[in-house]
Amino acid sequence: MNKPRALRAGDRVAIVAPASPFGRDEFDAGLDELRRLGFEPIYDDRVFARTGYVAGAAVDRAAALMEAFTRPDVAGVLCARGGYGSAQLLPLLDAGAIARAGKPFVGYSDITTLLAFVTGTAGLVAFHGPMLAGRLGRGPAGYDRDTFWRALTEDAPLGEVGAGRLAVLQPGAARGPLLGGTFTQVVASLGTPWAFDPPPGHILFVEEVNERPYRIDRMLTQWRQAGLLARASGIVFGELPGCDEPGGTPTARDAIAAALAGFPGPVVVGLPSGHVQGAAITLPLGVCAHLVAEAGGARLTIEEAAVSSE
Repeated sequence: MNKPRALRAGDRVAIVAPASPFGRDEFDAGLDELRRLGFEPIYDDRVFARTGYVAGAAVDRAAALMEAFTRPDVAGVLCARGGYGSAQLLPLLDAGAIARAGKPFVGYSDITTLLAFVTGTAGLVAFHGPMLAGRLGRGPAGYDRDTFWRALTEDAPLGEVGAGRLAVLQPGAARGPLLGGTFTQVVASLGTPWAFDPPPGHILFVEEVNERPYRIDRMLTQWRQAGLLARASGIVFGELPGCDEPGGTPTARDAIAAALAGFPGPVVVGLPSGHVQGAAITLPLGVCAHLVAEAGGARLTIEEAAVSSE
């Protein structure tokens, strides 16, 4: 998979809104945080558009996204918020132009749809990382500065991530390209021309928020019946906040353990990326990772640089 060019202090980063609208205070706070990191955020008035539950017409959102990728004075592309609407853009995007642009693209939640497009259709490493609203706008309380900076600016492997946070549901070891995102969005792509289509041997990363255990079970069951579970060599779940039953049982972990009984590889839960209670780490998608789960704990190591300095 091709790698985007590494960001550098002083680079211009385009802010786009491919999904839902957002609060202006959170947006402005996120801009301030990017400036503290040494980047120059740029945007135009289209980012503030609002049409019901989406940030303007799909054709305008898609045009803004493609312009961000193709403008020669822009080094990276970062999303303002998730919510809903990214899937509406897929027929309007140019995968070849995105691949040729070779720029880091960052987002999570509903943006998983676009991350999968960038990594799958365009063949370019992308980043499951913080957006302005809810994450960057909160500073260190909302996102992990270290992984954000190193993943996007350093031509070196990120190394171990989520140390001490991963719980083992099933032991084993796996190595392969790390792919995935928010599970609802990944599953929703099935049956479309842009279906999530990971290669055999990949490590699947999935995270969710406020999806009850039976819904987690339903998505895993669909994943198995679609033949995709058999392609994964290991599975890493996020923190899954709000995914336990209100009464406490069953838990999301209970549902996962039952649904994945017999899966031949390691299964762990607790990686703090995406929807998390505290600071979210930035996770490169499309690079080689190594997952080890054993009695003493679990380790997820990113073994390949996500960006290129060339």
